[in-house]
Amino acid sequence: MGALNVSPESFYAGSVHRFAADLVSTALAMVEAGAALIDVGARSTAPYRATAVGEDEERDRLARAVEALAGKVPVPISADTARARVARAALDAGARVINDVSGLRDPEMPRLARDRGAALILMASPETPGAGAHARPPRLQGVSHGPPPPGAGPVACVKALLARARQRARAAGIPDEHVVLDPGLGFFRDEPVPWDEWDVEVLTGLGSLVALGRPLCVGVSRKSFIGAITGRDRPEERLAGSLAATTVAVLNGAALIRTHDVAETLDAVRVAERMRRAGIR
Repeated sequence: MGALNVSPESFYAGSVHRFAADLVSTALAMVEAGAALIDVGARSTAPYRATAVGEDEERDRLARAVEALAGKVPVPISADTARARVARAALDAGARVINDVSGLRDPEMPRLARDRGAALILMASPETPGAGAHARPPRLQGVSHGPPPPGAGPVACVKALLARARQRARAAGIPDEHVVLDPGLGFFRDEPVPWDEWDVEVLTGLGSLVALGRPLCVGVSRKSFIGAITGRDRPEERLAGSLAATTVAVLNGAALIRTHDVAETLDAVRVAERMRRAGIR
């Protein structure tokens, strides 16, 4: 899954392509390198960056980007947004997947996805009241809304959040086969466990999340926990660490890898898949 951004505030400048011709050429190069899906975002969702972008601006940015890509890129386009109005504009422009980092916490998003037949990538993210896209979810019948059990470790907490996201989709009548789950690496910054340790525990515990019965999408590409482990402060210097983490993710059950570096990541995925088939853990 090739990751592109049209948001200048994104944490990795190498992913930002604000002009349509550059965006399209980069997406086509990703497809040529092996991407099966192109994900495009119009505002940074990194929780440690002060990068607020209004809904209208996000909608206009994302709709323009998807429209530029949809007629030229021969793989599905994923719209990275947690806002239903923005997602609607992206679907109108040709997107076929909604990558929702809030796990369907916008009350209009489940109905939109169901009515439009869109596929969903639903991420686990902290349930923090008043945190915009990360606010508590709408009240839906049959869906648990309480916090994870007290003292729950990273894997148990993420598993509970993903189960709730899947429940929101089911409550709206969205078929399970339209849903992929994402453990939200990099998004848990204010937990009792240090954030880099949290991400490592979740990454090595993906096998427990596979039990939820849906494919797992994992994004490790150039993220800050890679920098914390390697001492590489600049995202531009984190490719090798990202490939190592990708290998761990695939060995532990990841089905889809979101990456800024498609060719290199595909090599890592192929090696890890061969090892996994051979029974190496």
